[in-house]
Amino acid sequence: MKVALIQQKYRHTKEETVEHTLAQIEKAVAQRADLIVLQELHQGPYFCQYEDPALFDLAEDFETDREFWQNVSKEYGIVIVASLFERRAPGLYHNSAFVFDKGRCAGFYRKMHIPDDPGFYEKFYFAPGDRGFEPIDTSIGRLGVLICWDQWFPEAARIMALKGAQILIYPTAIGWFDEDSQEEKERQLESWITIQRSHAIANALPVITVNRVGFEKDPSGGLNGIRFWGNSFVAGVQGEILCRGGLEEELLIAQIDPKRTENQRRIWPFLRDRRVDAYEDLLKRFCDD
Repeated sequence: MKVALIQQKYRHTKEETVEHTLAQIEKAVAQRADLIVLQELHQGPYFCQYEDPALFDLAEDFETDREFWQNVSKEYGIVIVASLFERRAPGLYHNSAFVFDKGRCAGFYRKMHIPDDPGFYEKFYFAPGDRGFEPIDTSIGRLGVLICWDQWFPEAARIMALKGAQILIYPTAIGWFDEDSQEEKERQLESWITIQRSHAIANALPVITVNRVGFEKDPSGGLNGIRFWGNSFVAGVQGEILCRGGLEEELLIAQIDPKRTENQRRIWPFLRDRRVDAYEDLLKRFCDD
């Protein structure tokens, strides 16, 4: 399976940004990509840097946007993972990833873990997902789609694996603040890469992570803004890096062999040796005694 990761910046307007995305999709299709993954909230800015009720208007075109990307998948005969700001009902919104399979909506995932940190005020905008961790069946396999903050939680990756996901996919918007020290920036980035490589190893599944790039100023002035660090990558079933981007816009292409999961699990049988009779404490918030 050939996968394409489109790592890009927000280009001042939705129209400009989408135009650039389409140009990259054409290049990926020309290279015979079977699966194209777009970054978190790929059509617009990362608007969660501050709280403003007016920003919910960004989801007003949700139905139109969903239909648009579904048609793109049909036109090019490919599978696309597109991250959209979902307007579910008045006052009810989600951070969602839709999987379009050659013109049909194969399924979607609503972000389950919602952060609330300086510059990442997502709890103001997004209700937590209520569809659980369910892989999505497509013409190219069963995709375990998660979103950004989900990538730090091994439970999410494990459940997707236990339900038969063949690939873990993380559309992402993460970066650092310019005022952080270089040492702190490096620690954050390496932690982010390491935790996701560990999901690949622990579950013997390829991992695809697509992150945005570029500096996005905080319009409220509360913070200077976020510099998204890119570094999108694909990891194989032993955590090996198959491709990795840098800090600039890139189209990344990688070849994945889903059959390696079976072979790897025969050698490192983590699923066989799980002590499912002894994990009840995982259902507690914290073990106080």
